Amino acid sequence: MVEGRSSRLPGFYALPANERIKVSAKISNLNDDEKEAIHQYGAISAELADTFIENAVGTYSLPLGIATNFLINEKDVLIPMAVEESSVLAAASHGAKLARYGHGFHTSSSDPIMTGQVQIFVSPDTPFDEILTRNKQMIIDYANVGQDRLINRGGGAQDLSWYYIPEIESLVLSLHIHTCDAMGANIVNTMCEKVSLLVAKEIFPGRDLGLRILSNLTDRRIAKATCHIPPEAFKSKQFSGQEVIERIYRAWQFAYYDIYRASTHNKGVMNGIDPVLIATGNDWRAIEAGAHAYCCKDGVYRPMTKWSITPKGNLYGELELPMAVGTVGGVTKLHPTAQAALKLLGKPNARELAEIICCVGLAQNLSALRALASEGIQQGHMALHEKNLDLLKKINQ
Repeated sequence: MVEGRSSRLPGFYALPANERIKVSAKISNLNDDEKEAIHQYGAISAELADTFIENAVGTYSLPLGIATNFLINEKDVLIPMAVEESSVLAAASHGAKLARYGHGFHTSSSDPIMTGQVQIFVSPDTPFDEILTRNKQMIIDYANVGQDRLINRGGGAQDLSWYYIPEIESLVLSLHIHTCDAMGANIVNTMCEKVSLLVAKEIFPGRDLGLRILSNLTDRRIAKATCHIPPEAFKSKQFSGQEVIERIYRAWQFAYYDIYRASTHNKGVMNGIDPVLIATGNDWRAIEAGAHAYCCKDGVYRPMTKWSITPKGNLYGELELPMAVGTVGGVTKLHPTAQAALKLLGKPNARELAEIICCVGLAQNLSALRALASEGIQQGHMALHEKNLDLLKKINQ
């Protein structure tokens, strides 16, 4: 920012986008090329950009590529991925190629159940178990009032559970809601707000309400991907296939017992997951939060994937994560690139998309562990990164 200029801009949000960029460029002393780099829209219109976020002035482009070789539940799938990091798509495609030696990936998932929380401040001697057991069905029914379209599609509030946090004298109601093919954040938050009014008025009158909002730890909305890979998939001039499998397993053990390694291990898994979420218009930040929280469900931060060696000497891998994604509503429905990306994927429903995304995360991790366990991660990564370095040299000349 130019010295002496302020970022305090009353009414900035009310300006049209072409005026916002003029103001911003003047404050920051952008030249015409820099201004044009920001004030462009690509596949979406200025109107859509203004709908998605406040103070829109343009869009930020990411490379969009296609990962290949994915065989999921005996079906071939092309994977759109939006990401700027070198080697991510190559790694995902290579991991998928290795998995094909064992007939690819197989998946499963639970129903798309989201959880919303309603916090009520009550003393520990309050007979809340008795009160909530008596009123449980009434609360669920009340949450579903006005949700006919969701209920007709098989969704709606389906269960209520609760727990008490003595340190803050808080009773937490967990409303569990089937959101069909939507991610469901707006549905859940709306129902939580509604239920809180009933709770404050009729069930715990006179007690203060705390927060009413969804949780991104969607542990009732789980997707899982698995693969079995025989030793011949890993055979090279340098190592036998069995040696590579044993090295991969030891590399996974390192992550299991060391939190510093686990952090990088899991970042590699998300290298595959986040680009698919971005390409399909899903909330990658919510998935990141839920995935990392899920890694700590037993009190210790662990690797997201699990790898083992079967009695036949094959490598077995699995990835199980909370995966609250949607194929309808919000950005997913409005963004033309997201719609095209879903078509590339074969028009999956929400559960199928969640399963596909777990396959990509597992493939990404497999490829990284294979490289780490054999030639080292830098050899392949730096070969692809050379293109970036060459371009930088040309720019600086």
